[in-house]
Amino acid sequence: QVQLVESGGGLVQPGGSLRLSCAASGSIFKINFMGWYRQAPGQEREFVASINSGNNTAYADSVKGRFTISRDNADKRVYLQMSSLKAEDTAVYYCNVRGFGSGFNTLDGWGQGTLVTVSS
Repeated sequence: QVQLVESGGGLVQPGGSLRLSCAASGSIFKINFMGWYRQAPGQEREFVASINSGNNTAYADSVKGRFTISRDNADKRVYLQMSSLKAEDTAVYYCNVRGFGSGFNTLDGWGQGTLVTVSS
């Protein structure tokens, strides 16, 4: 099992910045994939950004050039630096981690979500 705790959400004005953090804990052997998804009111959850064990990153077209994902392997943390925020970035942001547990079981965990509101 993997437990994920997100932090860093809040209210920000358009054009502002926020940094989300997600800490993983539990019986983890290896984390292969760390990602961020978001869900706006009345919409389905969508992919935002990801980073794998080789530090290869991927981004949704809507956030390219504005968001940056990074990870700290030692602390088992993933970050999402969000800049030039727009009203349409308003959503609950979820952290997703995939890998293997200490018993070589597969892991696929989700955080509880952190709300980001972009509004003047």
